[in-house]
Amino acid sequence: QVELVESGGGLVQPGGSLRLSCTASGRTFSSGTMGWFRQRPGKEREFVAVVRQGDTNTYYADSVRGRFTLSRDNPKTTMYLQMNNLEPEDTAIYYCAKHGNRIITSAIARPQMYNYWGQGTQVTVSS
Repeated sequence: QVELVESGGGLVQPGGSLRLSCTASGRTFSSGTMGWFRQRPGKEREFVAVVRQGDTNTYYADSVRGRFTLSRDNPKTTMYLQMNNLEPEDTAIYYCAKHGNRIITSAIARPQMYNYWGQGTQVTVSS
C-alpha cells in the first residue's frame, strides 16, 4: 500500500511561483510511474507531468512545459513540482499519483492508469 500526501499549495499572483511537494510512504518510491495531475474548476482531471523508473526524461503537458519542473528526492521519498510564471489558468487542485509499474508512453497521461492518489492541494493564481 502506498500513501501520498501533497502540500505547498496556496494563493499566488500571476507571474509568481510555488513549489508543491508529494511525500510517499512505502519502499517503492523510485519504482514505477509517478507524476502530477490537476483538476481545474468545471474540468476533468488532466495530466501535468510524469516520470517513470529508469527514464532520464520527464514528460510534460504542453501547457506547462518550460514553466513547471518535476523533480524527486529519493532518500526523502518526496516528489516536487516547481511552478514558475504561474497563470490564472493554472488555478486547480493538484494531485500526485503513482502506479507501481512503468506505464507505456501512450498511456501516461491517462488518470485512470494510476492506482494511488493523494488528497490534492489547491493552487489559486489571482491578483
